[in-house]
Amino acid sequence: MIEFVEGEVVWAGPHYLVIREGGIGYRVVCPRPYLWDEGKRVRLYTHPVIREDGWTLYGFPDRIERDLFSLLLEVSGIGPKAGLAILAQGTVGEVVGAIRREDFHFLTRFPGIGKKTAQRIVLDLKDKLRDFDAPAAGEDVSSAGPEWTASGAAGEAIEALMALGYNEKEASEAVREARKRLGDAEPALDEWIRQALQVSAKRLGGGM
Repeated sequence: MIEFVEGEVVWAGPHYLVIREGGIGYRVVCPRPYLWDEGKRVRLYTHPVIREDGWTLYGFPDRIERDLFSLLLEVSGIGPKAGLAILAQGTVGEVVGAIRREDFHFLTRFPGIGKKTAQRIVLDLKDKLRDFDAPAAGEDVSSAGPEWTASGAAGEAIEALMALGYNEKEASEAVREARKRLGDAEPALDEWIRQALQVSAKRLGGGM
């Protein structure tokens, strides 16, 4: 089993990174590929999925998130696409906490997760996650990628997106990606919001 892939980010696709190491480009599917800059070195902990028509390498920024993905795949009705969607939109702490609390309302917010599937997730994983080393909800920063702190107009843009209905994580990641687009520029608040909305619209248009 490939435990992790480490190398230079060549480019990021809608749902994957291409990582170059030793003259080989590894395509690694991951929840938030837009968080890593091209040219930077990255280590992704991996879970391979092998099928008759090929194999896919899924990657995560830490072992905890990778291990939770692996556990989710053990649940009947949860495939890699659904598992990836859950971890793209919820932190490890939020997801583990919801399973432990049997919070079906939270779990059914994720794409493709209906009430019956949410019940299976809780039934199959609650005991397995009893001693799972996950941060409390709201404290899970391990999956956020490279460290970045929003302040000034960027922080105000996050608050504006949350007022439009985005959760804090979605708003923060959209503004983070907008920062990459803007480079060294320090635009007004309305430009921050415009760029962040474009990022969000691009993600939704790409689907899962």
